[in-house]
Amino acid sequence: MYFSALKNRILSFEHFIAKRILKNEVEGTKVSRPIVRISILSISLAVVVNLITIAIVTGFQHEVRKKVSGFGSHIFVMNSGEGSIYECNPINKNQTFLPALKKMKGISSYNATAYKPVLFQSDKKEVTYKLANGKDTSDTQQEIQGAIIKGVGSDYNWKFFKENLIKGKLPNFKSSLPSNELLISDRIARDLNFKVGDEIRAFFVKNQPIKRMFKVVGIYDTGLEEFDKKIVIGDIRNVQLLNDWGILASIIVEDTLSSESLIVKADINGGNGNYRYDWGEGFDTYSGFTICPTKDTVIKLIASDYWNNIDGKNEETSIPDTAYLSINIKGTGFSLCDPKKDENGSIIKKYLNEDGTKFSIQCSQKTIIFEQTNGKGSYENYIGGIEINIDNWDELPEMVNELKKQIEFIPTPFDEQLKVTSIIDNQNDIFVWLGFLDLNVVIILTLMIIIGIINMGSALLVLILVRTNFIGMMKAMGATNWSIRKIFLYQAAYLIGRGMIWGNVIGLGFCFIQSQFGIFTLNPEVYYLTEVPIELSFWHWAILNLGTLIVCLTALIIPSYVITRITPVKAIKFN
Repeated sequence: MYFSALKNRILSFEHFIAKRILKNEVEGTKVSRPIVRISILSISLAVVVNLITIAIVTGFQHEVRKKVSGFGSHIFVMNSGEGSIYECNPINKNQTFLPALKKMKGISSYNATAYKPVLFQSDKKEVTYKLANGKDTSDTQQEIQGAIIKGVGSDYNWKFFKENLIKGKLPNFKSSLPSNELLISDRIARDLNFKVGDEIRAFFVKNQPIKRMFKVVGIYDTGLEEFDKKIVIGDIRNVQLLNDWGILASIIVEDTLSSESLIVKADINGGNGNYRYDWGEGFDTYSGFTICPTKDTVIKLIASDYWNNIDGKNEETSIPDTAYLSINIKGTGFSLCDPKKDENGSIIKKYLNEDGTKFSIQCSQKTIIFEQTNGKGSYENYIGGIEINIDNWDELPEMVNELKKQIEFIPTPFDEQLKVTSIIDNQNDIFVWLGFLDLNVVIILTLMIIIGIINMGSALLVLILVRTNFIGMMKAMGATNWSIRKIFLYQAAYLIGRGMIWGNVIGLGFCFIQSQFGIFTLNPEVYYLTEVPIELSFWHWAILNLGTLIVCLTALIIPSYVITRITPVKAIKFN
């Protein structure tokens, strides 16, 4: 009790003296006043710069990370081949691990996706320009721009694009048929002069280039130029079909005869291009046969692809597709395979429906009616990968490792090898760049604190110098070196505290104004954002202020050591 009371008395004594002489130091002599004010200013400047640096870097990392993840996902499950997420080999969408994702803690959503490169073509427009002789001339121009269609389904989480939608509406992919609706970026809309409601031409490279028409229903703008200029959102069913995934089978009747017989042939799309056909007697390589029908019949075809073995065993083959051809004979006569021909020698077909799947051929007095039932296609069973989003970014490495244990190196029922990648892996260049910002923060914080320490150290030495007589008197009255050092450290703490208060007022004020009004803008082509982002958590603010106070005070213990070198006799005589 005695030592505790004595300790409190000493503390009060040192604090009392420091407080009494502090006002004189701040407003006092011409020697101390400038250096004290400079020290306060340096601490204020250090706090302002450090607060703004942390707020901007944290906000920048968070915004870029949020937008990059919004275009993709935190985690992506894909084929273990060497392709990127935009060019990877397909996987089966009915994976056995999907039910486990619903129960896995930390996962907010998941969905299937697929990508397809596309060329968009603008409408023709007249452009007027001057020739070298000064005369005006005009020309017709059409702009072409490449992009990537990201195919998503009805289960897609539209939150990110809903927040960044500026015109129109979000696409609706809930119908039973593939939708031609597209969501494009404002950057693409401006470059190609598209607007909501426009029908736009899109060209795709398959076995041969094809053209499709789509409708713009919405325009988004994220400010992340690198992605805005290339990502378009469409129906995943269109992308699956355009990628030639799976097998799409149909049976056609050729326009010519072979040995006075009709030619029935398989028409297959998708797969690896090396096809096998089952006409009812097992798989073979024959793509068709000749027929001279004499009675009603139905021809069935099961088609698939293969690599080396015609039976497809121990090979990764596409899911087969089934097509039918119904033949119905009406009338009498004998020349069933002597159909009417046009002037070019081609069989004349009379189409009985709009899509051409039902037609008739006239053979003398008999009419042969053919009706094709095309396969539904197995393309909808294949996807580019599975996007997985998590609740907490800080748990990303842990979640990736957990999913790798459940998915990687475990062959699927479809003989696939899958791999799990994170958004950091898929967009490595961006995240490496963001990682360098942490180093910049450390350098700036260190430099500003060092500047503050140097200025505070100088101020402390000046305070000690102008109070040499006071130090001598205190020692003569029995005060210890440490007690006197604490008096000056208390004064330094007051000065640091005053500087930190002003620094916080200015720094937090700037952060508030920028976050509310976005006064300072950025070039999105360089910085990925349109304005300087601000994000400052309470813990960042508290750690910065507490760390600044502790580091500065600890560093000032060393210059306060000069007090121990002052002797009472010389100090009292010091003028």
